[in-house]
Amino acid sequence: MHLIDLQAYLSELSENNNRAWFVMNKPRYDILRAEFLQLVTELIQGISKFDGAIAGCEAKKALFRINRDVRFAHDKSPYKTTFSASILPSGRKKPSEGGGPAYYFQIDANGSLFFACGEYMPPSDRLRAIRQHIVADPEGFEKMLKNKKLKSGFGTLQEEGKLSRPPKGFAPELKHIEQIKLKNFMVWADCPIKGMDSSQLKSVLLNAFQNGWPLVEWLRSVEQDYSGA
Repeated sequence: MHLIDLQAYLSELSENNNRAWFVMNKPRYDILRAEFLQLVTELIQGISKFDGAIAGCEAKKALFRINRDVRFAHDKSPYKTTFSASILPSGRKKPSEGGGPAYYFQIDANGSLFFACGEYMPPSDRLRAIRQHIVADPEGFEKMLKNKKLKSGFGTLQEEGKLSRPPKGFAPELKHIEQIKLKNFMVWADCPIKGMDSSQLKSVLLNAFQNGWPLVEWLRSVEQDYSGA
């Protein structure tokens, strides 16, 4: 993938976020989209070596559309200024709809690579199942949190949107109550793509996703233990 070309395209799109510019530059978009699809295809193959469930993910389904949903948005810009993908066994793009943990990444107009593993804003029944699983197996949860690769690659779970009080039905004295307050079960990080070629980008992402695998694996165990919870 030509990362310089991608950043240039996204940067120009951010300055000309309108249909006329997009249509005029559609050939550039089509080439970059095909290259991005190839990157995601190769990532799926690489992830499958440590997470076999990903082998069934269809690359086309993992890609997000560039069109924004502006129906309820204050910003009516029609296009996203990122190329992004969410890799799940089912190929579903929205873990928040119940798709389970995902490997996510995006490249933006500023040349920043953002990558994440886990579940962002899971639906209420799924969130409750995750919290119940922490209570049922605090030792297993703690072992996952202390995993050396996870900690070195990402640190700790992100606390965006964390509750100030324990959720209903969960006593304040429970072990890991601070994590039970979380509304997302995610780890993420970012870095610049400047100086990277396609091979280096793929290597960075595969290494990051392998570091995040302990969290993904733990969240998958919730699916098994609390299916339909």
